Amino acid sequence: MAEQAVETGGLAAAPPERRLSAMGTGVRTRQGGAPAGRFVGRGRELKALRADIVRAGLDTLSGRKTPRSRVLLIAGRPGSGRTALAEELVRRLAGEYPDGVVRARLTGVDGEPVPTERTARALLTALGAPVPAGAGEDELTEALRGALDGRRVVLLYDDAAGAEQVDPLLPDESACLVVAVSRGPLTGVPDVRPCTLGGLDVAAAVDLLEGYAGPTRITCDPVAAACVVEECGGQPAALVLVGGWLAARPKMSVVDVAKRLRELTPAEGHEGVGGRPLGRAFRLAYESLPQTPARLLRLLALAPAGLVDAHTTSALAGCSLSAAQAALEEFTAQGFLRAEPAEAPAGAGTRSCEPPAPQYRVPGCLAPMLRAALYERERPAEVELARARMLERTVRQLHSCRAITETGDLATRKRIAELPRPLRFPTREAAEEWLLARLPSLLAAARLAAWDGRLDTLARRLVSALTRALTAHLGAERAAPELYGLHQLVLDVAQRCEMPLEKGAALLNLGDLDARAGRTTEALERYREALRAARESGDPYATSRSLESIAAAHQELGDWQRAADWYRRGLELRLTRGELADEARLYGRLGAVYTYAGEWGDALRSWRAAAAACRRLRDQPGHARALSEAARVQEYAGRPQEALRTCLEAVESARQAGDIRLQAAVRLRLADTLERLGDRPAADLHRAEAERLLEAAPAVSGAAGPEAAGDPLPGAAGAPIAGGGGIAGLAGTTDSKAARKRSRNRSQERAQDRAQDRPEDRQGPQAPKGGLRNQ
Repeated sequence: MAEQAVETGGLAAAPPERRLSAMGTGVRTRQGGAPAGRFVGRGRELKALRADIVRAGLDTLSGRKTPRSRVLLIAGRPGSGRTALAEELVRRLAGEYPDGVVRARLTGVDGEPVPTERTARALLTALGAPVPAGAGEDELTEALRGALDGRRVVLLYDDAAGAEQVDPLLPDESACLVVAVSRGPLTGVPDVRPCTLGGLDVAAAVDLLEGYAGPTRITCDPVAAACVVEECGGQPAALVLVGGWLAARPKMSVVDVAKRLRELTPAEGHEGVGGRPLGRAFRLAYESLPQTPARLLRLLALAPAGLVDAHTTSALAGCSLSAAQAALEEFTAQGFLRAEPAEAPAGAGTRSCEPPAPQYRVPGCLAPMLRAALYERERPAEVELARARMLERTVRQLHSCRAITETGDLATRKRIAELPRPLRFPTREAAEEWLLARLPSLLAAARLAAWDGRLDTLARRLVSALTRALTAHLGAERAAPELYGLHQLVLDVAQRCEMPLEKGAALLNLGDLDARAGRTTEALERYREALRAARESGDPYATSRSLESIAAAHQELGDWQRAADWYRRGLELRLTRGELADEARLYGRLGAVYTYAGEWGDALRSWRAAAAACRRLRDQPGHARALSEAARVQEYAGRPQEALRTCLEAVESARQAGDIRLQAAVRLRLADTLERLGDRPAADLHRAEAERLLEAAPAVSGAAGPEAAGDPLPGAAGAPIAGGGGIAGLAGTTDSKAARKRSRNRSQERAQDRAQDRPEDRQGPQAPKGGLRNQ
């Protein structure tokens, strides 16, 4: 997803907050460098493509129902206007496909094919469909086909490297249409007839040239204009560069440019993927630039995913933001860049009203020539310095993006005030819009930071800042697919460079995400590898987290004995280090496992030890919950009188804690115990008191579960998926089903259900991390 742009148009089912990788919400029209909204020529090709949509295919002729959508192929060399033709076709077809248009670029700016699973993940996000974190290619492509069932969508796959990229992404829904752009035929995709592009006809090419250079000089010398078209081979990209060169030099005639093109030959490495005409046009335009703009232009080859804005340009060249923005606008006018479409903020009234900062793209046909010029003219040290400046600026922007979510903290507000004004975000909504719009380039920057195989300080800071920003703005669940890729990147680098601490951290984070996705067996294997890496690094914190994670995985799998054994190992390590809060938590987890296993004696001892640890910590809520769980174990063990005494002790502890909802939950537990002892009047009194407490308690909205992933490891790239700690959430209350059977009337049932709205009271004993469910 870091090297592709996915866009949607008219997708009512895809709310703005789900479009993590969407770059726009409308149909984008980019006519091969022509001025915005202007398309020239290609009438015959458009007519042929429209006819191909309804053309009877081989399946129809043989009497079989078409199993897949129709695929239209536009083939041509980069720079031939193939993407422009696809965009114009899509624009004309938009009204016939009410569910919108989805675009994906299948080749990165570096010329490498984008992995299919990354493309499928981005398309699912753009369609508003669930994206399972860490899913493989087959699962993702199957989910994509399911998301497209019953829809009429146009899918535009730009710059496909081959059939192996397109075929897995074809929907089974025959009402959909796929428009693929490729350099050659897609052998292997059935029933596809390519529309092969050559140069523009002379009239259309002259019209395109006139759109950039102005009508006066072209009209005055049509013969010279035709010569320019011939020298450019009718290639739109070459004509755009020549037209931009003429527009910047009003005193030059069309004859002059035709003469210069005939005299030029492409410099070594400048012929590019577009061929000789494009190489000559690039050399004409590039070598005519002054020294400073020429250097700035070639530095843009370092932009992640080929996307640049004023901040990226300013950092690469070491110039001011205003100078960078002026240079970008000038490069766009001369045909070196394409302006990305500006879009209105989504969700009026809840998002920033300020227009997003403009963003530009380096055309794929020019990127190889810019890279060749960069490494030919710049020393390696200068290239590294420019890249470091760009990544450092990105880190600072991400810190600012995350800090705006924590403005309630005085220290955070002070740090924001100390930032330069251009790096600040006015609102949280503006920061989130920036994060979503820049996400493809930000993810590409994370890969760029580790491109040489070393996870140095800057790379670690960048990955960590991006992970924390995503978690702060999107939440752990929405950001999980992106976080999985970031942690996998850290793991790959750590394995290559033999960095055990970073390897263990990445494995733990990936294990947590696997566990959240329900892949408990895979999570267990990652946790075991993390334990080996933690022991190799000698880090006690990583070791203890790994032990607890392994125990949690066994607990999720229902293997109570192994879960208890691993929890005991983690507890022994905590006891030797004197970490009282962790002792309390682990005693509670041991108590939960023993309770599940029906070992009442061990369960009661564990809960009593948890309560004692909470008392020493002066954690009254935790003390009350641990006592409540101990009372439940005593009931299960057939000791109701002891359970009553423990419940009364828990009620008093909850009252001292001042937690009204906790008091109500414990009183419901006490009422159940009294009812089992035959004292129904006293039970009714406690239920009524619990209902009164719940009515007086403040409403709880959007509460997160108390137990989630552990804290990040020192040196780990990324933030915790959520915070955990203490005994909170380890002690549940009365089983809701049994309590409803014993309730006297509907009001009593409502009181108990409302008490269980608190996550820790609803779920019972909790697994420690990764979203592991209770059995």
